[in-house]
Amino acid sequence: MSRRPLRIVHCISSAAFAGVERHVALLAAGQAAAGHPVAVIGGEGRAMHAAFGGRNVLHREASSVTEVIRELAAFRHSDIVHAHMTAAEVAATVAPAVRSRPVVATRHFAQRRGMSRSGRLVAPVVARRLAAQIAISGYVAQAIDGPSTVVHPGVLDAPPVAPEDRRRTVLVVQRLEREKRTEDAIEVFASSGLADQGWRLTIAGDGSQRRDLADLARRRGVGPVTDFLGHRRDVPALMRSAGLLLAPCDIEGLGLTVLEAMAEGLPVVACAAGGHLETAGVAPGSALYPAGDLSRGAGLLCGLAADEQQRRRYGQALRDIQRRRFTVEAQVAGTDAVYRSALGGDTGGVPA
Repeated sequence: MSRRPLRIVHCISSAAFAGVERHVALLAAGQAAAGHPVAVIGGEGRAMHAAFGGRNVLHREASSVTEVIRELAAFRHSDIVHAHMTAAEVAATVAPAVRSRPVVATRHFAQRRGMSRSGRLVAPVVARRLAAQIAISGYVAQAIDGPSTVVHPGVLDAPPVAPEDRRRTVLVVQRLEREKRTEDAIEVFASSGLADQGWRLTIAGDGSQRRDLADLARRRGVGPVTDFLGHRRDVPALMRSAGLLLAPCDIEGLGLTVLEAMAEGLPVVACAAGGHLETAGVAPGSALYPAGDLSRGAGLLCGLAADEQQRRRYGQALRDIQRRRFTVEAQVAGTDAVYRSALGGDTGGVPA
């Protein structure tokens, strides 16, 4: 017996478009493609619509708890309210319009709810109201409070890239904030000696550390071959022309950028910590270095740069893993199972 479509509304208290917003947009588009009526509250409008990829997803902007609560008034007949990050969880659990609807939360970060003072005050309220939690990785599931179901994010498949289209470029894609450890990427690249072999370091993303990172690149002698691109909307194109991806963060919940690189067949050198162990780390002979061992990271980077055949084999292995384990269709199915359980049955739903 086929399951009836569910009316789903995702909530993010955000005016930005970064990893979480991209996660929500891809999931919402996949759910719409599966026949569910889907709406998303939050996220920067133009970028969210682009990420929906033409799917019929209703979008409302909202960048505060109050705005999310106000927008939820239009979705009182939703079957599922799906919240992402604490502010949206608060909005979803206190909004009068959806008080009778199950609230599912996705936990994107490997930390307990209530790390801040305000978070500690609202954490018990949120926890009592939630029908279910989804963790984006086993790493996150082990760190958060309360039970959860692991549903790995998925990304869209990408066509193969011709080897001659790849350049001698090491790509880093992330926010330039302290927890992302972009300084480690600069140190690894500088220590690898690839600058003397015609390679460049390309950093896509912006944040509070940009000036300090540019200073570090100059001090380490790689300033002239390091490109700070700022926030970019053409990351897939950057990945299709790069030779290697470097992912230095040691607390990544899963790493959507790494998954997207895998989809493109782009070889990944990453810190052997956090969610990277569940993505690129699954590949035989994966190029992961222990946290803090930047010399090892430089060696892995240098070794791959010197061996085009190995880069091709490794990139293909990563691409195959993405297609087996990290598809949007698999994420939609796993998320649907959590929804149905929260609603009390596989075929049910909350009547209007």
